[in-house]
Amino acid sequence: MALKMMSRGGVYLGGGIAPKILSRLQNGIFLKAFFNKGRMRPLLEVMPVKVILNDKAALYGAALFAARG
Repeated sequence: MALKMMSRGGVYLGGGIAPKILSRLQNGIFLKAFFNKGRMRPLLEVMPVKVILNDKAALYGAALFAARG
């Protein structure tokens, strides 16, 4: 999806699972697989990959959307 959307602003992993497997995401295996896309590797290497640790992030986004309504 990162390549399809050309998400140069970054890839943000959220939800309940990502923070629970943070150590596995940081050990390098995930990033190795993420970057291993052949000739597209240079594009992926410049995309920041972040894990959302705030479990209320979705609520804050919904509240902001509602406030702007």
